[in-house]
Amino acid sequence: VGIITPTLIMGSALGLQSEVPYLISMALFVSGLGTFVQARRFGPVGSGLLCLQGTSFSFISVILSAGFMVKARGGGTDEILSTIFGVCFFAAFIEVVLSQFIGKLRMLITPVVTGTIITLMGLSLIKVAMTDIAGGFAAADLGAANHLALAALVLGTIVVLNRVDVPFLRLGAIVIGLTLGYAVAWLMGDVNFASLPDLPLMSVPVPFKYGFSFDWVAFVPVAVIFLVSPLEAAGDLTANSMISRQPVKGPVYIRRIKSGLLADGLNSAMAAVFNSMPMVTFAQNNGVIQLTGVASRYVAFFIAGLLVVLGLFPMIGAVLQLMPKPVLGGAELVMFGTVAVAGIKILAEAGLHRRNMLIVAISIGMGLGVAAVPQVLRELPMALHNIFESPITVGALCAIVLNIFLPEEFIELEEDDFDPEASILQVMENPPVPDAAAGRNR
Repeated sequence: VGIITPTLIMGSALGLQSEVPYLISMALFVSGLGTFVQARRFGPVGSGLLCLQGTSFSFISVILSAGFMVKARGGGTDEILSTIFGVCFFAAFIEVVLSQFIGKLRMLITPVVTGTIITLMGLSLIKVAMTDIAGGFAAADLGAANHLALAALVLGTIVVLNRVDVPFLRLGAIVIGLTLGYAVAWLMGDVNFASLPDLPLMSVPVPFKYGFSFDWVAFVPVAVIFLVSPLEAAGDLTANSMISRQPVKGPVYIRRIKSGLLADGLNSAMAAVFNSMPMVTFAQNNGVIQLTGVASRYVAFFIAGLLVVLGLFPMIGAVLQLMPKPVLGGAELVMFGTVAVAGIKILAEAGLHRRNMLIVAISIGMGLGVAAVPQVLRELPMALHNIFESPITVGALCAIVLNIFLPEEFIELEEDDFDPEASILQVMENPPVPDAAAGRNR
């Protein structure tokens, strides 16, 4: 689901329905190749761990911005996709370079910057989820009761399964919710398999099938995400190493992280070549390893082969494309909300003292403000307008600049930070022990 959902969202939002089956096939195909590269390890490329590679939700908002920009100037399907994949190809080499300087990158892109950007990613995608819940962008009956009921069924199923004590049900909550929603939609007559397109039995991967284009305006927001992506991937690889009982410090660990990030960047470039969105290491992978106790990279070889084979059959993508928008929207709401909460968690762990709160408040306010009132950019030159209409770009630039120029502060309890209720509660929970000697003196 994590591999194909970003492609489904992109195809639906940009009106690329005719290409979605092929794009889904390529997402599966490239995920298989990327997983094999990570596990097999070719020289300095690859972590040598069981790391499932897949298309990333982090890039959806900036890729949609690029697609809408090309579409607004009259670009057709080929121009939209050639620009998206051309931009992603060049931007991927940012991660390739940064993979060798991950320590220095952490000094510039601190947790307060990363958390702000990830929070903005999730919040900016909520509109997409709610639109799909209501029936999709082009729905004539937007907001109809049957659409809301389908989305509620999927959302409710995911919530219930996430609260059960069976680990496999919790891990598969989104898949089960989507499957149940799809089945109910079919019973309601909302899925018509007779409309499946006449597709070839197998898809042949064609490098840059839609052509190759580049646009600086579209490049900037994508490049911003590739600045953050290595830090997320480093955390996932560290967790994977820990669960797999591999070193998490020392030269072996550092070499593994650099090799894994280098593979991430090269896999993203390869994904663009084969008409797919950028690749990342899936964090969900760590939960499965911990649950099953299986961390052998030979399992990764099997999974990689399976994904490559599935990617050769476009009918799989065609069937998934028929999934009603409200079914997908119910799951999207959870997934995008989870992205936002992950950012908030990073911010909380970074410490929301006065300096960090100022950075977060201004950055998120600017990002969401531009998204809510795009007319504020009306007087800017068109090139700047197109760059800053992305909430991710605006928020990220604000966070990075403020983080550089606002001085670090000594964190101490100040008068306006004092919470009397919290202090009383602490005293009640941890009452002072009476001094026995003082008692005798009284």
